[in-house]
Amino acid sequence: MNKFKTVKISPRCEKRVEKGHLWIFSNEVEAIDKTMEAGSICRIVNIEDKFVDYAFFNPHSLIIARLLKYAEKEFNEEEYISQKLKAAVKYRSSIGIKKSGRMFFGESDGIPGLIVDKYMDCQTASSQAENPTYLIVEMFSAGADKMTDAIIKNLVEIFKPEGIFLKNTNLFRTLECLALYSEVAYGKVPETAAIEENSLLYEINLKSGQKTGCFFDQRENRKFLIPFFKNKKVMDICCYNGSFSLLAAASGAKMVWGIDSSEKAIEAAKNNAKINNLEENVVFRKEEYQKALSALEKGMLPEQPDLILFDPPNFVKNRKHLPQAQKLYTKMNASAIKALPHGGLLATSSCSHHISKEIFCDILKDAAGKARRKVFILELRGQAKDHPIMLNMPETEYLHFALLRVE
Repeated sequence: MNKFKTVKISPRCEKRVEKGHLWIFSNEVEAIDKTMEAGSICRIVNIEDKFVDYAFFNPHSLIIARLLKYAEKEFNEEEYISQKLKAAVKYRSSIGIKKSGRMFFGESDGIPGLIVDKYMDCQTASSQAENPTYLIVEMFSAGADKMTDAIIKNLVEIFKPEGIFLKNTNLFRTLECLALYSEVAYGKVPETAAIEENSLLYEINLKSGQKTGCFFDQRENRKFLIPFFKNKKVMDICCYNGSFSLLAAASGAKMVWGIDSSEKAIEAAKNNAKINNLEENVVFRKEEYQKALSALEKGMLPEQPDLILFDPPNFVKNRKHLPQAQKLYTKMNASAIKALPHGGLLATSSCSHHISKEIFCDILKDAAGKARRKVFILELRGQAKDHPIMLNMPETEYLHFALLRVE
């Protein structure tokens, strides 16, 4: 007899998951064993009691079950974790991600709610040893959280890192009724590590940086912009640690200004400018992005940029905030478009799975209309390939990026 308890789903839900979607919502359940604990593995069955899949179960979440795509046999936790982690690493290796990057991306890689970022410290290698590596791990699901010990064990075996840091501080955990905390789970983890990207070094705060410390999802978009930086006056709004700004400065920009509302981010950006000997090529300043956009729109700044980078935070924490967030994104992009000279460029992003590519394009279209400018799309892009997108799971696509030309 199978030891796993069951969740029976509705026919409507069964049709959706048959097409590849991995979430079962609480209003799609026909019958449930109420003795199951949050984070348990359960068997999903249809209305006729036929096996559908195994899943992470959480009665406290709107997403009551997260499917695992496991064959109908006795679920083996150790085997499952090992296979999924190794497959994810193999894929990253196949696309050239071997030093630093996202090594595991939740549902796309087969363990819902698990995020693993790898940092190879490029400044502390010795002649006797390779560059040390550190892993930053996040868990957004009760199932992944319950598997913490087994996941850490497998990560140590696969990556042989110097240390692993659990950074379970994202508010998304509260949707699963999970505690917020951070701790060293294995070995030793320093405050910072210096990674290399596009021939530049960036010192990343591993323990207290935003999210997992570095936004690897924009890596390919940064590289894409290199030819457009030459001889431009660039303003980077929401610059964080300066990854866009410094690449612009190193790629022939006339001048670069980077602003962010976080004092820690500005300090990190200035430090990265110093590491790369770019202090004279870029100016970083603490400023609220809305205030900066307003000043740009009104022509109140001493210099007019001809390339604006705008990578704002996620304003859409849940679907009910989407209409309000759309208006805000539209207003801010309109301000940037108004501020640009004829032929100017705007590189703008959104980072919420609630904003689809279609909604993102609608925001840009409305912003162009609000600004009363003729605007052309030069390129539409998304997240880096180490953040794989499942066609059957639109929630795995969350980053949208556009390069626009303004007349």
